[in-house]
Amino acid sequence: MRQAYLGEFEQIVLLAILRLGDKAYGVPIRAEIENRAGRKVTVGALYATLDRLEAKGMVHSWFADATAQRGGRSKRYFKLLPAAQEALSGSKAVFERMWEGLHV
Repeated sequence: MRQAYLGEFEQIVLLAILRLGDKAYGVPIRAEIENRAGRKVTVGALYATLDRLEAKGMVHSWFADATAQRGGRSKRYFKLLPAAQEALSGSKAVFERMWEGLHV
């Protein structure tokens, strides 16, 4: 089977979801990326990427029950599917091979 190609931002989003586990929804995903990658993320860019990753079969999303704290809105949670874990492992292996023996 051919390895799925992941762009840099897609990898970052998937890694944020992996780190957050069962707390992976929009706000913490965005904060994780901004804190760890030092990269500002717009809500639109994040959700466009999450939707694309879901269409690629990399993540699954679902809505939790609405809460009064959120004005009756529900949170959309995300979890990695096996294809995402395989793609991340493959991407990591490619970069390790490419960096092997280089000193920058």
